[in-house]
Amino acid sequence: MQFSIWHWVILLLLIGVPVFFAVRSASKPSQNPASLVGFGGWLMLLAIGQALSPLRTLAILGTSSDDYQKLMTLPNGALATYGEVGLLLAFLALQVVVLVAMLRRSFRFRQLFLYQWIAIPVLFLLDTIWISAVLSVPMNQVLTGDALVAPIVSFVLTGIWVAYVHKSVRVRNTFTRATAPDQLAGA
Repeated sequence: MQFSIWHWVILLLLIGVPVFFAVRSASKPSQNPASLVGFGGWLMLLAIGQALSPLRTLAILGTSSDDYQKLMTLPNGALATYGEVGLLLAFLALQVVVLVAMLRRSFRFRQLFLYQWIAIPVLFLLDTIWISAVLSVPMNQVLTGDALVAPIVSFVLTGIWVAYVHKSVRVRNTFTRATAPDQLAGA
């Protein structure tokens, strides 16, 4: 599959324009930085995306069920399937932990969101290595078609949000609440 220059231009516009506006709005100092608190502005978009991310992972599991059924018929196919499902469930658990930290306005949200971002390529690599090793298939056969596109796009887009989370005054002002164990440790 080849990409024409127009595909790249459209991709640049889809990613570049929102990034430009996000960076521009984040770099403008607010008249009253203390008033920037709560889920509003760009943080609302992030909150919506984070709330939907566990549902997206569940949808991936659901749409892959036919592929898992086919995979089960191969030698070591059950082991490959259980390993991949286990990795996705671990990622789902991480997404839920990040979502709960976000909803509780925990100061740990920023760090957890960074971990979630790092988990995207780690999960992809572990899954690829797992499938290749268990099924004794060369990596280049596992990475056929559009297998790289979704993880790369997800990593890049989430990376933009990670930059926002670490630069935003609103995020800094919103996520200040310590959890109960942290409050006990501080006492």
